Amino acid sequence: MTGSEAPPSFRLAYVPGVTPDKWVRIWNERLPDVPLSLTQVPAAGAGGVLLDGDADAGLLRLPVDRTVLSAIPLYTETTVVLIPKDHLVTAADEVTVEDLADEIVLHPLDDVLGWERLPGRPALERPATTADAVELVAAGIGVLLVPLSLARLHHRKDLTYRTVTDAPESGVALSWPEDAQTDRVEDFIGIVRGRTVNSTRGRQPEAARSKDGRAEASTPARKPAGGRTGGAGAAGGKTGGKQTGGAARRGTGGNRRGGSTGKGKGGGRGGRPHHR
Repeated sequence: MTGSEAPPSFRLAYVPGVTPDKWVRIWNERLPDVPLSLTQVPAAGAGGVLLDGDADAGLLRLPVDRTVLSAIPLYTETTVVLIPKDHLVTAADEVTVEDLADEIVLHPLDDVLGWERLPGRPALERPATTADAVELVAAGIGVLLVPLSLARLHHRKDLTYRTVTDAPESGVALSWPEDAQTDRVEDFIGIVRGRTVNSTRGRQPEAARSKDGRAEASTPARKPAGGRTGGAGAAGGKTGGKQTGGAARRGTGGNRRGGSTGKGKGGGRGGRPHHR
């Protein structure tokens, strides 16, 4: 699918615990004519939703299958242990996995932490969902380790949580199918990366079109009057900064000012700052 074939709306999937509200608000401000629809999907099946074409992009938990999905990691969550408010663990501000060695640690089937070896003592059965496991914690049957966002999502007045300093953590990423990076996906990438509304990074400008819809040829630039070449040289340095980073970094003809301009443009595209 190419950018010109992008649908008139944008469909965003997200997994439990992820809060896309800020990015959705920015989308609505910048692209008010392109509706954004949200769909919450289970963490385990989120990648399949994208590959089946049921969403254009998704906020998923890592890892994802990089052979078929592109992904931009966004952040990594702290892991906490969910416990009753009167539990002994509440005496500390944070705990380690070893502190939970004598506890029954619940391991729901939709766990997102990817344990190599679960701490504590195993329960007789694995709860079907995190929500089911939370109910068991409230009943005093065990404790549950989850990303902080899931602890907040399943908040109850009779439960609290403490940070587990050495537990596995869960990363969240923006993901989309490898072969379906549309202009709309590129727009959302810009939003989550904090690009400004005027940034064209990653997007090609649309060709000007005449009234009958055909692309119009661009007007050639005027040559500088009087045979002066300074303006052309500056323009060349600017173009070099955007498209030929090597030439821009070296400069041309020992012109330190032109070379500096090229570096500024190259740096804006992700290059490292130059230190004298």
